[in-house]
Amino acid sequence: MHADIIAFFWITATCFCYLFARVVHGRVGAWWSSPLLVACVFCLVLALSLHTSYRDYMQGGKWLIMLLGPATVAFALPIYEQRALLRKHWSTLLFGVAFGCVLALGGTWLMSGWLGLSNGLRLSMLPRSFTTPFAMAFAKDVGGSPDLAAVCVIATGVLGASLGGILLRILPLQSSFARGVMFGMGAHGAGVAKAREFGKEEEAVAGLVMVLAGVTCALIGLAVSMLGI
Repeated sequence: MHADIIAFFWITATCFCYLFARVVHGRVGAWWSSPLLVACVFCLVLALSLHTSYRDYMQGGKWLIMLLGPATVAFALPIYEQRALLRKHWSTLLFGVAFGCVLALGGTWLMSGWLGLSNGLRLSMLPRSFTTPFAMAFAKDVGGSPDLAAVCVIATGVLGASLGGILLRILPLQSSFARGVMFGMGAHGAGVAKAREFGKEEEAVAGLVMVLAGVTCALIGLAVSMLGI
């Protein structure tokens, strides 16, 4: 019963932190007031104030993580609605996803090695550019930490979504397709949410890119696991 109470408390607290973070972002509107970032800070402060360990928090957090799978599948609806646009650019889309995956995995591996991180930490950081369900499965397959991979994914998504609007003021991306690819590949789930602010086409493209990149990530992780690389 005690564990159930803790789980219920942290599920409720996390949801309220996110709702409050949305209110803050609505009033401030700055890139650093992203709801995901602010909600994480609120949850962290609350957990530290109550001397709550990560294990205790995850008694409730694990139920929220389980919803990531259905949430990812739900992106099928906007993708279907924009199927004509996606069919028109399918070759560019596949090339962009393939190139993005290679760049994300290779860049992360090289940068983490340059920083002198341990092999376990490098393997956990490797799938940071893919959405959480795929990243956690990848990390488990290659010998990393799924929980740490999830943290890296969230950090990447929050940063990418927060800075995406600023980058669009600098980069000449007038195409809704290009903007969608940028958010979907650079910030996965958080990027899709940000892309939705620009339009339905951006949301659909970002959602498809996120899913394709995630599937590619999962296949690579499975191959590494089966081959024992």
